[in-house]
Amino acid sequence: MKPLYIRVKEMIAENIQGGKLKSGDRLPSEVVLATEFEVSRETVRSAIRLLEEEGKVYVRHGVGTFVVNPLPYTPSSLEKLMSVTSMIKYAGLEDGEKREKIKITQPLPEWSTLLQLQGDEEVIIHERIRTANDEPVVFSKNILPQNLVNESMINKGSIGSLFNYLKEDCKIDIAKATTEIVVPLHTDRNCQKLLIHPETTVLLLKQLHYDYQNRPVLYSLDYFRNDIFKFTVNRTR
Repeated sequence: MKPLYIRVKEMIAENIQGGKLKSGDRLPSEVVLATEFEVSRETVRSAIRLLEEEGKVYVRHGVGTFVVNPLPYTPSSLEKLMSVTSMIKYAGLEDGEKREKIKITQPLPEWSTLLQLQGDEEVIIHERIRTANDEPVVFSKNILPQNLVNESMINKGSIGSLFNYLKEDCKIDIAKATTEIVVPLHTDRNCQKLLIHPETTVLLLKQLHYDYQNRPVLYSLDYFRNDIFKFTVNRTR
């Protein structure tokens, strides 16, 4: 179940999106919102903080919290966490999958640290090439703690969206991720799986995904063809 502050944030965001709250409107005070949603003022404060981070409201200390015009939506913006499946569809391409391999193994020390594994906990490694219009466009290497994932994943055929699989089959809801952007060397074996045209370049996103309890549940190495995917970041002062 989602934390209270997430649910409050989503309800306020729905009011903004639905037009009940318009640009320039001042939100009710924390006390009023806490009473309306039957939560604590700290829960409301956390929800407002998330809305501000998403660019939906502007907090003027001592004055109030105001709804602002949203920034233009950019499907390839790295601020919006999407599955690879969704990114391919947003690019207007037909999604496909070529399964590479899936196995249970001992983790590398780096994976143990990132995923906060204990003792001799094992991981499931799921590798696959994603295709669009029958061309390879993404190579993904996903590392998941074995004790969190339904073992039927080992024998499953096409998984489709990994985010959806984790949510529906494993009851794991991905909430956020930290992302490192890397330009891999052309000698990288995973990178070479995508170098099918002379003009092809590749970007690597190293991503550690968390659930709503801020528990690390997935470490992924996603190689994207940069001639297909363009990534943007909205920066503010």
